Amino acid sequence: MKNPLLENFQTPFKTAPFNEIKEEDFLPAFQELIKDSEKEINDIVANPAEPTFENVIEALAFSGEKLDVVSNIFFNLNSAETNDEIQKIAQEVSPLLTEFSAKVSQNQKLFEKIKKVFDEKEKYHLNEEQEMLLNETYKGFVRSGALLNDEDKEKFKNISIELSKKSLQFGQNVLAETNSYFKQLTDEKDLAGIPDAILQQYREEAKERGLEGFVVTLQYPSYLPFMTYAENRGLRKELALANGKKGFQNNEFDNQNLIKEIISLKQEKAQLLGYKSYADYVLEERMAKSPEKVHDFLHELLIKAKPFAEKEIAELKSLAKADGIEDIQSYDHAFYAEKLRKQKFDLNDEELKPYFQLEKVQEAVFGLAHTLFGLEFVEVQDIQKYHPEVKTYLVKEESGSGKEKGSLKAILYVDYFPRKGKRAGAWMTSFKSQFKKNGENSRPHISVVCNFSKPTADTPSLLTFQEVTTLFHEFGHALHGILADTTYPNLSGTSVKWDFVELPSQFLENYCYEPEFLKTFAKHYQTGEILPDEKIHKISDSKNFMEGYQTLRQLGFGILDMAYHSHPEKVDDIKTFEANETKATNLYPSNPETVMSTSFSHIFQGGYSAGYYSYKWAEVLDADAFQYFRENGIFNPEIAAKYKILLSSGGTKDPMELYKAFRGSEPKVESLLKRAFSI
Repeated sequence: MKNPLLENFQTPFKTAPFNEIKEEDFLPAFQELIKDSEKEINDIVANPAEPTFENVIEALAFSGEKLDVVSNIFFNLNSAETNDEIQKIAQEVSPLLTEFSAKVSQNQKLFEKIKKVFDEKEKYHLNEEQEMLLNETYKGFVRSGALLNDEDKEKFKNISIELSKKSLQFGQNVLAETNSYFKQLTDEKDLAGIPDAILQQYREEAKERGLEGFVVTLQYPSYLPFMTYAENRGLRKELALANGKKGFQNNEFDNQNLIKEIISLKQEKAQLLGYKSYADYVLEERMAKSPEKVHDFLHELLIKAKPFAEKEIAELKSLAKADGIEDIQSYDHAFYAEKLRKQKFDLNDEELKPYFQLEKVQEAVFGLAHTLFGLEFVEVQDIQKYHPEVKTYLVKEESGSGKEKGSLKAILYVDYFPRKGKRAGAWMTSFKSQFKKNGENSRPHISVVCNFSKPTADTPSLLTFQEVTTLFHEFGHALHGILADTTYPNLSGTSVKWDFVELPSQFLENYCYEPEFLKTFAKHYQTGEILPDEKIHKISDSKNFMEGYQTLRQLGFGILDMAYHSHPEKVDDIKTFEANETKATNLYPSNPETVMSTSFSHIFQGGYSAGYYSYKWAEVLDADAFQYFRENGIFNPEIAAKYKILLSSGGTKDPMELYKAFRGSEPKVESLLKRAFSI
């Protein structure tokens, strides 16, 4: 039997052959492709010719292409369509990949060739992208242990392997805890306050499980509406405790010791390379440059935002007091925030949802990409999918002339609904990067994955306004990939400094609040009525509702992340450490039974270690960038053309230089403060 992962993909547009892949294909495919990639590396090393940019740096950039594609396929399935077998394979595959990566980065003969090219770079007359590739390649090897002695290289490799295993285990534990809990309710009185559409969702969840009544889960489309609308405070508390205990229950899925092991390994890795802490190691390669700069940035925002947050919580306390609640808790927040929002703006999510049918919101984001960048999206049925709910699109360049007009820009997969095998949250990823080779501009295969409420027997999928902004956010990331136009895959699309990567996503969210744009798609799914002006203006006016609270929440995550990766030696008890580090940002009493760290997948499973601050950092960028559009027209074609260059450039230039070329100046923190707090 042929292994489809080892064949040249014969599907349309050479996309992943999902229908043909079996789980047992992955491990042998990885083993074979690692061997092939090792041969490519050995060929570079064994080349008797004088080392040059082309036969070393460029050859290395294009090596391992098939291995990268199969890795992307596998790890997206592990996030979006996993099962016990895939998770088991992941535990076998991750160490193999880490070991291969360590072998490459610690190959002394290869590094000597890279160093020779690096030391003699003036003689190659490199263009800007080539010079960036050379610099990034050299630094990447140094940061992966190329200058270490043999003993320390072995230590570095073993640490990296252990980290890959433990990070995977962390995420698998969170998923297991999320899936293991559900609350069955048979008395409709317990669901007082829950809108009919959500009740129907809970009924269908119960039906799928073969149970009577209603079922609420910890999946966000189920959990969040319950916390927002359920009048039964005791049940809100029960759900919040279940959610807050994930990875914190001293059972087989407990993540407390894993956290200590992960941060200890990261610290050891950083110190092997001569850095004071893992945060120092990470931030050297970010726009922020140092932990001190991040600390100052987060605390400057904390000082400015805290008075606004405290004022907001005081308003919620007044509402709760009127209901006889003297001790408002975190599990009351969403409920009373929704009450206050309705009181201030006469708006609630359930009355807005009929105007935000998923298909119409998607049409809107596609239309925005057409207006700004001349992109066209055509749904196709002949591209294989990893799940029947996934939809696929050809993305074409409508603008341009000659060969460019109508040319393929990307393949787009969208996957919108929660499933047992899908992790929570929303993300963009790619199955294949964009690059230019042998005269061909090889286009990317991009995926957007979310967890929105499924359609029911009576209604289509209707989004909360927050879910609308989530779709725009992830599509902003997707555009970064779709518009990529670089020579080398490792500088393409979202391969940029981590604190720059959220600019395109957060920038696109701004359009959701613009009345001019909202009117084009916010239409009632039954009547076709456009969302009334009054409600559109309320959405716009409510943009900064609870902004102080949300800012402190994000700052708390960022401060905690920096603390874990700056001072791991201080971490003894996870609960105590978290409470101490987030004291200044906490607006509600802490519950002894819950902790956030044990399900903080962004930093212990994902790539945000010592980088969670980047959400706020990028908010400064996106507020400043959108201010430029607002001053000159939100669809201004000249500014859109400059922004398209920023997106298409990927990591080929220093991000601050890219930003200044677009904006004409560095971003100003005042733009964010003005947008958030009118100061």
